[in-house]
Amino acid sequence: MSTLRGWLFYIVLAITLIPVAIVVILMYPLPLAWRYRVGASWARFILWCADALCGVRYEVKGMENFPKDNRPVLVLSKHQSAWEVFWMISHVPNHATFVYKRELHYVPVFGQAIATLKMIAIDRKAHGRAYEQVLKQSREKIAQGWSIVMFPEGTRTAPGEENPHYKSGGARLAVATGLPIVPIALNSGQLWPRNSIAKKPGMITVSVGPMIESTGKDFDEVQTELVDWIETEMRRISPEAYAREATRV
Repeated sequence: MSTLRGWLFYIVLAITLIPVAIVVILMYPLPLAWRYRVGASWARFILWCADALCGVRYEVKGMENFPKDNRPVLVLSKHQSAWEVFWMISHVPNHATFVYKRELHYVPVFGQAIATLKMIAIDRKAHGRAYEQVLKQSREKIAQGWSIVMFPEGTRTAPGEENPHYKSGGARLAVATGLPIVPIALNSGQLWPRNSIAKKPGMITVSVGPMIESTGKDFDEVQTELVDWIETEMRRISPEAYAREATRV
């Protein structure tokens, strides 16, 4: 049954994605904020579909940790599935720009729609120059009042995975720009497994942590605070996942 519901969900996603992408492309002459609102509204609809069709609900704790003055922040989040991308687009205060690989622009219609949103696209073939691309584009977005979303693990990690590898880009960007970090822990992978059509009914917990200030700190301090908070919080919101992993070792 969970597989059937998963197929229904992806059919709805596919049917609605192309029309929304076309609308975003046609809105290119209009203000960027308008195009972003269309994408955010669609993301909220997809979250609703995940609940209605698959029983995937969610609760959010700590939204008050986002700054009250709506200044830009660097959101660094745990990454377990595609679910959190929809949540970030529709829930992060201010407009949230993602860091993603430029190759997505080559996907017909969808790629062109993403390109019109003017987010931070990087050329992974640039290797060592990729960070410079991120830094330059990030400063431009910050000046425009946008928040930046990154997944510091670089890829999706399985629920309960011990000692995940955190890349340096997020903390380095915070130190270089002075942006405060809003860390996020979440357990979406327990209901929305990676590379699986099936979705398990239940409650996803999104925990937004206290801001980590980067001004006056070096990379090691910021990275340590970030990893310690996320990994500690993961064990609090998903104790069963880490208990299962411990029994396998």
